[in-house]
Parts: sequence; structure tokens; C-alpha cells
Amino acid sequence: QVQLVDSGGGLVQAGGSLRLSCAASRHTFSSYVMGWFRQAPGKKRDLIAAISWSGANTNYADSVKGRFTISRDNAKNTLYLQMNSLKPEDTAIYYCAAGLVYPLNHDQITSWGQGTQVTVSS
Repeated sequence: QVQLVDSGGGLVQAGGSLRLSCAASRHTFSSYVMGWFRQAPGKKRDLIAAISWSGANTNYADSVKGRFTISRDNAKNTLYLQMNSLKPEDTAIYYCAAGLVYPLNHDQITSWGQGTQVTVSS
């Protein structure tokens, strides 16, 4: 299984931007569908963005569509999430995830990152 390490979270004011990264341990990174989930306190972990093996296809949750962009660099074994126009309701722990099926399904995730905290102040 691929090992994933999330980074890039932090504290930002509403309207600001952050870029999350997820470094994968294996050169077979391009064999995985990748995605970002987030979990706010007291809520379940939800998929917010996913990207296919080559990056040709992406999909987003309605709550982040138009503000967040998922991308990947298979040569660097790295996944990204560019987050713009952040809102306080975006505050959560963000997790990258790897799977074998597109679109991603929570029950079919094979690897998780450790999570990175994003806090958006009003």
C-alpha cells in the first residue's frame, strides 16, 4: 500500500488561501485514484475532491466547487489541494486518500494520510 503524508494546513482568515500537499511513498502513485476528505468536529468524514489516475478527470463536492482545485504531479508522487476564498465552515481536518476506483468511495479507500488541520477565522 502507498503511504501518504499530508501537509500545508494552518490558520487563515476568511477569504484567504491555503495549499495542501500530500506526498506519496511509492513510485506507483499514478496507479491510484486520489482524493481529499475533510472532517469537522462532530461530523463525519466527507469526500470533497477527487482526481483520476492521470488527472484528466476531477470531481468536487458542491460545498467547495469553484473555490478548491485538486491536482496531482505523478512525476513527484504528490497530490495538491488549492483552497481559495476560504470560509469559517471550511474549518476541519483534511485527509488525503488513495483508492483504486474512480470516482472515489469512502469504503474503497486503501490508504489515508495522517490529516492536517485547517482553521479559518472570521
